[in-house]
Amino acid sequence: MIKLAKNDNEITDCFHTLKQLRPELSEDSFVSLVRELMREGYQLAYLRDENKVVCVAGFKISNSLAVGKNLYIDDLSTLGGSQSKGYGAQMLNWLRSLAKKEGCKFLHLDSNVQRYLAHKFYLNQNLYIASYQFAEKII
Repeated sequence: MIKLAKNDNEITDCFHTLKQLRPELSEDSFVSLVRELMREGYQLAYLRDENKVVCVAGFKISNSLAVGKNLYIDDLSTLGGSQSKGYGAQMLNWLRSLAKKEGCKFLHLDSNVQRYLAHKFYLNQNLYIASYQFAEKII
């Protein structure tokens, strides 16, 4: 069953699964960073199989001129060795249901260009490539 992380222990339990996507994360500052993001609307959903977190999704529900009310997935990660077991699809379906319940017009995410297996997964889940994202590192 997918749940939202509410307390520090639940947030901590998500660390190792999320670190696979975001290797720069530090376990020492993870809870405080997630708590800071939560004050800005970030939510962290997780799926356990037995006693370990096997899939996590960090997301925000917001409004924009471009797409209206939307659910944006910041992070979606499945624990190594647990891919191809349907956890990512379960999470994506849960996020879709939440987006519908919240009255969102779109569910969307960005994916780095080198993540070919993730792209294959997203396309197989009926997501489509809607735009290019342009970026400039400031620091």
